[in-house]
Amino acid sequence: MAPAAAATRNRLDSEAPPLLEIRAVSLRFGGLQALAEVDFAVRRGELFSIIGPNGAGKTSLLNCISGRYRPTSGRLLFDGRDITPLRPNRRAVLGIGRTFQNLALFGHMSVLDNLMVGRHHLLRSNVLTGALYWIGGAQAEEVAHRRAVEEIIDFLELQHVRKAPAGTLPYGLRKRVELGRAMAIAPRLILLDEPMAGMNLEEKQDMARYIVELNDAWGMTVVMIEHDMGVVMDISDRVLVLDFGRRIAEGAPDAVLADPAVRAAYLGETVAV
Repeated sequence: MAPAAAATRNRLDSEAPPLLEIRAVSLRFGGLQALAEVDFAVRRGELFSIIGPNGAGKTSLLNCISGRYRPTSGRLLFDGRDITPLRPNRRAVLGIGRTFQNLALFGHMSVLDNLMVGRHHLLRSNVLTGALYWIGGAQAEEVAHRRAVEEIIDFLELQHVRKAPAGTLPYGLRKRVELGRAMAIAPRLILLDEPMAGMNLEEKQDMARYIVELNDAWGMTVVMIEHDMGVVMDISDRVLVLDFGRRIAEGAPDAVLADPAVRAAYLGETVAV
């Protein structure tokens, strides 16, 4: 995994404008401050991880980026455009996809159909093209989308379960299907919320490999929340650390791991003043 991640770092353009900018984003739920003036930027082609203790605000931040939550204050920019007021479906159209910490698959539908759902916003067919389906319009479009989905199935090694109902699959395979559905959106930015949670060692190794290849070979910028520090430090270009909704560190994995504030947040060590 490390050589692939290193190759990704080598092709990052530090001079290019960031793909994602988070500017002083705060989020409150009544009297609870979930996020407090969080700032950071993600470069194009980067594999960027967000870590922090439980309750640090990581998923709340991802929900702000994807549009599930609207920040109490602050702005979010995607490719230079202010997306703060946009709904999740509009953000998906712009090229933002995500997975969820708790699986959100259609259990009764096949793996193939779950992935096809991810292509829905890319369909250009309408009532007219639907009526003309059998003379080439929407039929050709569906063939193209199915080809794209089959490519994802091959990439994630899901060929043997492509027709199986998603709800009948083992947990590790369902996590792969969830990733595949996010990929099917054809995002430029993909948000991964604990993609390896609940997996055994072999499943984690496979998922880490998929994420690195997704970033390196497929060219998707990745923002990932993950608790497995070994994986985070191995594959990430940069790491952001949250604690009680505030940014306490950001930078290269080794530098972040050595930061006294990070060690205090995770290990309870006293930070020298």
